[in-house]
Amino acid sequence: MGLRAYVLKRIFYSVILLFFVITLNFIIFFMMPGDPSEMWLNPTGRLSPEEIERQKEALRKLWGLGEPKHIIFLKTTWSLLTFNFGKSIMTGQPVAKIMLQKMPFTLFLLGTSTVIAIIIGVLLGVLCAWKRGSSADSFLVTSALILYSLPTFWMGMIFIMIFYIHLGWFPHAHTFPVDKWVSTGFPVPYFLNTVVQSDSLNVQFTLNPSDTIELIRGYLHHAFLPIITLVLYSYGGYLLLTRSTMLEALTEDYIVTARAKGLPERVVLLKHALKNASLPLITSAALSFGFILSGAIITETVYTYEGLGHWIWDAINARDYPVVLPVFYIIALCVIAANFIADLLYGIIDPRIKYE
Repeated sequence: MGLRAYVLKRIFYSVILLFFVITLNFIIFFMMPGDPSEMWLNPTGRLSPEEIERQKEALRKLWGLGEPKHIIFLKTTWSLLTFNFGKSIMTGQPVAKIMLQKMPFTLFLLGTSTVIAIIIGVLLGVLCAWKRGSSADSFLVTSALILYSLPTFWMGMIFIMIFYIHLGWFPHAHTFPVDKWVSTGFPVPYFLNTVVQSDSLNVQFTLNPSDTIELIRGYLHHAFLPIITLVLYSYGGYLLLTRSTMLEALTEDYIVTARAKGLPERVVLLKHALKNASLPLITSAALSFGFILSGAIITETVYTYEGLGHWIWDAINARDYPVVLPVFYIIALCVIAANFIADLLYGIIDPRIKYE
C-alpha cells in the first residue's frame, strides 16, 4: 500500500472515529440520569411545585432538552460538525467566542510546559541510559518518580506558599496583573495611524517596544509558577520512557558497530540510539500535544489561571452542557489529528516502516 492510499484509509477511519466520539459525548451528557434544568431553579426554596414545573418546561424548550432524543442527537451532531456551539448557560455568551478568548492562554501554558518537559525528560533519559546503574541514574529516576507521583494541586499550593507568600517573587493567580492593568489600562504594544484621502489610504504602523516588553513580562510573570508545576509533574514520564527505550536500543548490533568505528559517544547516543528509540516518544508527545486544549484543569484552578482548564471545571460544576460538550469534541478532534500526524511521522523517521 502506497502513502496516498494509506492517508486516505486513515482519513476514512478518522471520520468514523469522529462520529463515534460525537455519539459517545451525546450519551454521556444527554442520556445520563438527572435534569440539568433542576439546578437552575428554586435556589431559595420558595417557589411552588407548579411554578418550578413551569420554569423547567421553559428551560427545556429554551435549550432544546424537551425534544425526542433522536432529534436532539441529530441537532447536536450538526452543530458540532458546523462548529455552531450555541451559548453558555452560565454567561449567555457564545461558546465559540469564549473558547477563542481562553484558548491562547492554555496553548501558551500547556504548549510551553509540554515542550520544556519533553526536552528535559528526553535528555535526562538519555543520560540515565548512558549512566545505567550509577548514582546519577538512581537519583534522576527516583526524583522523576517522586515528582510524577505528587498531586499537582499540592505542588501548586507549595509553590504559592514559597514564591508568593514568603518570597513575594511571583503572583498566585490570574493570567495578567489584574490589580495593575485593570485600573491603568493594558499596555498597547503598537499604534495604527490611518489617513484617508480622496485617492489613497495610508496606514502607518508604529511599534512601542517598552509596552511590548511590559505586556510580555506581565503574562510571563503570571504563567511562571503554573509552567514550573506542569514541567516538574510531567517530565518524569518522558525520562522513564526514554530511558527504557534507550536501554533496549543500546543493546542492538548497530550500536556495537558504531562504537567499533570509533564514533564519539554523543553521536552514538543521539544520532543512532535515540533516533531508533524515538517511536514510542513520538506517540507520547503526540498525545500530549493532542490533549493541550483539555487544559490543566487542576493546575489552572489552583492558580485561577483563566484558561480552558479552569473554564471546563466551572462548566462541569454548573452542568453547563453547551460548554462541556463542544470542548470535549474539540479535544477529541485534536487527539485524532495528533495520532494521524504521529502515524505519518513513523515512516519519515524509520524507513523500515511500511504503510500497510
